[in-house]
Amino acid sequence: MEQGYRRVFAQVDLDAVVFNMQSMRDRLPAHMKMAAVVKTDAYGHGAVPVALAADPFVSFLCTASPEEALNLRMNGLTKPVLVLGPSVGDCYEEMALAGIRPAVFTREQADAADRAGTKTGMRMPVHLALDTGMNRIGMRPSEESLELAAYIASLSGVRIEGMFTHMYRADEKDLTSAKEQVRRFAGFREALGKRGIVPEICHVSNSAGIMELLGAEFDMARCGITMYGIYPSDEVDRSLLAIRPVMSLKSTVSYLKEIGPGDEVSYGGTFRADRKVKVATIPVGYGDGYPRLLSGKGSVLIGGKRAPILGRVCMDQFMVDVTDIPEARIGCKVTLMGKDGGEEITAEEIGLLSGRFPYELLCDIGKRVPRVYLREGKIVGTKDYFKDIYTDFAR
Repeated sequence: MEQGYRRVFAQVDLDAVVFNMQSMRDRLPAHMKMAAVVKTDAYGHGAVPVALAADPFVSFLCTASPEEALNLRMNGLTKPVLVLGPSVGDCYEEMALAGIRPAVFTREQADAADRAGTKTGMRMPVHLALDTGMNRIGMRPSEESLELAAYIASLSGVRIEGMFTHMYRADEKDLTSAKEQVRRFAGFREALGKRGIVPEICHVSNSAGIMELLGAEFDMARCGITMYGIYPSDEVDRSLLAIRPVMSLKSTVSYLKEIGPGDEVSYGGTFRADRKVKVATIPVGYGDGYPRLLSGKGSVLIGGKRAPILGRVCMDQFMVDVTDIPEARIGCKVTLMGKDGGEEITAEEIGLLSGRFPYELLCDIGKRVPRVYLREGKIVGTKDYFKDIYTDFAR
């Protein structure tokens, strides 16, 4: 097992990140910049190694919070970073000094950015967040918002570098709503232009937008879930973009036993054998982010064959049927997500069986699962929290 990780580890293929970025680069018009969305620790993959792999392709990195952005700086990432969500708290001065761009859509946020820019002696670049229909964050396209934008543009400590919106139905077959969002965004940009406000970088396209070339007339596209080798939904046309899964999840067989008719497996005895069954225990559970709702319906790969889950997934372990897998041995490799031989278990399959969104599944692979990073099939780095240190606690 890689780097001595025997219980479980997530394998992250950085070459797949590069492949996916190149595929999106080839899909987009040459004039469009690219931004890598590495929020939520790069959807559970590891923000720093993913950002480094994507770096040759991108002009921006995107996070959800200032803390995520500052962590990229702490680890040597130098590209401009845009915080897509609200920057909550007294963090604007630190962001200004680190070259981090906040999303701005209220007067209070603009004033905070202005104070930070003035104090640090630099005009803080900001991106206006426009709400074109999702009703999550952002100013709505209105006369009031034009006045707010004019106020922001007048501030001496702020520079309007960009403007963006988020597409929320671009992953559907019917693109009527998404196209209306593009229309609203373009209309507001035009109205800003009439007031002499011209954001340098306007961006609308997310992963689904990249696939459908929605918002391709603007300046930048934000590469999200497709960077990690997952399609935005089952409704998108997958022939438009070739991508490879980046993460696989590996474990090992920790115990083998044989049970007979009438024997039960796991909590609640939801599986009862009606014959002799060879059972393998896998030392992974919902405490690692492996879905409990796979109980009795998911499977894993052992020796390139599917081993069905028996009974309920526990916090730290679950059991599978290896009756028809004679090569199953204590210590042998188990693939929970990924390829083994000619078989593959995808995040989409696990999501469908467990009722969980594939994005959610990836983000929820926990800190107890080490990450192992590969380039050209070789380990180039690892990350775990086994020596996590707490400070400032009373003893």
